[in-house]
Amino acid sequence: MPAHVPEILDAWRMVAARRSFEGKVPLAALRRLDGLLADAEGEVTFALQFDRDALQVPYVELKIDTALPLECQRSLQRFLYPVSMVQRLGLIRDEAGEAALPPETEALLVPEDGMLRTLDLIEDELVLAVPAVPMNPDLPAVELDVSPQQEELAQASPFAALASLKKN
Repeated sequence: MPAHVPEILDAWRMVAARRSFEGKVPLAALRRLDGLLADAEGEVTFALQFDRDALQVPYVELKIDTALPLECQRSLQRFLYPVSMVQRLGLIRDEAGEAALPPETEALLVPEDGMLRTLDLIEDELVLAVPAVPMNPDLPAVELDVSPQQEELAQASPFAALASLKKN
């Protein structure tokens, strides 16, 4: 974590001051990503912007750029999955505040003490960005000819049993 980006931020003070932060963090520092990544090589570039929108709703806008090393489930090879995102998180004090957020804003429930961990914000968004089944888009699609055989078609017919009864 860069020296100029605090590890813990007071969300409400940051909104009042309209603060912004930029930095880089190694993927190895994001522990919840460990089981999702092929390895922890690389870093994440991020920017945080605290402010209020036109309706005076407090938010933090998070920009993330990185390449996540994933294991392709088709080839079992390592590949880099590019992630470039901008996410606006509306800061709410309780679940009822979610209804007041604009539709394009995700809710972020701020703890009672108002403190947010910078790495948790980044890590949450990256965990959501990892695909359920990672596949390298540069690999050609596997096409198999799995058309059923005539015997399988005859067995699958619901009237096959009736046809055998008719012969008897």
